[in-house]
Amino acid sequence: MANNVQVTDYPAHPVGSVQKVLAAIGDPVRLEMVRRLYNAAAPVQCGALYDGINKSTATHHFKTLREAGITERLVIDGLTCQRLRTAEVEAALPGLLASVVAGANRETGVS
Repeated sequence: MANNVQVTDYPAHPVGSVQKVLAAIGDPVRLEMVRRLYNAAAPVQCGALYDGINKSTATHHFKTLREAGITERLVIDGLTCQRLRTAEVEAALPGLLASVVAGANRETGVS
């Protein structure tokens, strides 16, 4: 599997306030990114996290999520990936991610 993992955001941003986290995931594109990461339960290559937007726009969305402390950027075997900081967000804001993703999954028809 992954032989070479490099965390590129060290130290990671602390998980933001509830207002900052909700603002970050309140955007439909970022919510979809978080939904895909949560459902994957593992780091995901950046390009697999969005549809219908260009790379520079995706980069902006990834930055917003990182600055809210929700994700971190990794390089795995030379591929740039994103990891959802599930444990860290859960510790700071218990139940938030699970509830938001469950609602997003219902809206998209994913069980």
